[in-house]
Amino acid sequence: MLQFYSANTRIANSSRAVDECIEIAFGDQVPGDLRFVIINATIGHNIEKLATYAMNKLPDVTILANSCAGVIGKAGVGESMYDVAMMAVSGPSEEVASFYVDDVHGENSYEKGIKLAEGLKEFLPKANIVYLVTPGIAASNNLFIDAFDEIFGTNLTIFGGPSGDNMKAVATHQYCGNKMSERSAWVIGFADLSIKSVSRATHGFTAYGRPMEITKSEYNKIYELDGEPAWNTFTSRLGLDVDTNIANTIPIGAIAELLEPGIAEEYGNSHLLAAITKRDMDGTIYANKSYPVGTKLWLTLRDEDLIFSEQKRALDFIKKTVGSQNIIAVFQTDCLARGRLLFNKVIKDELITMLHAALSNEGDVPPWLGMYGFGEFARLGGKNEYHNYTTALLVLYR
Repeated sequence: MLQFYSANTRIANSSRAVDECIEIAFGDQVPGDLRFVIINATIGHNIEKLATYAMNKLPDVTILANSCAGVIGKAGVGESMYDVAMMAVSGPSEEVASFYVDDVHGENSYEKGIKLAEGLKEFLPKANIVYLVTPGIAASNNLFIDAFDEIFGTNLTIFGGPSGDNMKAVATHQYCGNKMSERSAWVIGFADLSIKSVSRATHGFTAYGRPMEITKSEYNKIYELDGEPAWNTFTSRLGLDVDTNIANTIPIGAIAELLEPGIAEEYGNSHLLAAITKRDMDGTIYANKSYPVGTKLWLTLRDEDLIFSEQKRALDFIKKTVGSQNIIAVFQTDCLARGRLLFNKVIKDELITMLHAALSNEGDVPPWLGMYGFGEFARLGGKNEYHNYTTALLVLYR
């Protein structure tokens, strides 16, 4: 039976940060059957140093890590340059396993996803929940979902998301296979059949104006919107100069596609959002999912009241689903645009306090691992879906 342990801290020194997390998570006794440690760290930390030190402290344990714009844990939110969060997993080797692939790009995301899913299935054929981390910039994340659905079936629950940086959209980092990368994807699978899961994602944005139509695209590359270079149309509609930096568009430039009415009712919103994370000088823009020609995309506005009401609705659903059973771990993935560039500290702390209070076990916050990254995986409409600009929660319970 799998057990989960977590900690988060703000310390600039890498070795001290790892020591602090280990002490908070385990106290005086590290489990003898500890299998995996997942580390989320903000961009000021050297991820490789964190992972290497953790490996030295916890030999024979697999370390998986990624960069992000901020972390979330039992101790709340950390968005300094030196915040670290950790989730550890102990239990039988036949109930948890991992795999990774390198050199992931938008055009090969499906093939890499197949290789990743097949590799995990070889080690853990009965996996029913997976935590998936992909490169934060310019991967086709919906194609990873297609690949895992093909190999494992659509009942598999996929959670996680792309790694992040400090909102600059320059480079993100993944640690897997005892090495660093900017283009790797890794997955950890769970096959403890005593564990049940429920996931929800909410964003609280509203679409406005007339849509832009994709008139030329390939995988996650959008060459043209409304017959013009995509970047020119996108920035013009945002009221920005064509020379603006990509990072300036992320907080205000969520693009949205219309959902079918039944799915929209479940979601609590009529649109599914995505982010633009890269652009070329010829006007090509990169979403972090694939869009076919003819897709209509709206721009959106943040609605603070809707953000809180949607979140309450999602929490009510989760609590009703869990009922009187015991929550054993929470994984949270937030879009980095929902961090300090979108919310002030008071509002963000209010949101996290709301989550902690709703999902506590008689006042005790369960093991919790969260990050601000470039997107989120969570189920919607009875299937796995890729989201952006959301707070996404995976609650494990038994």
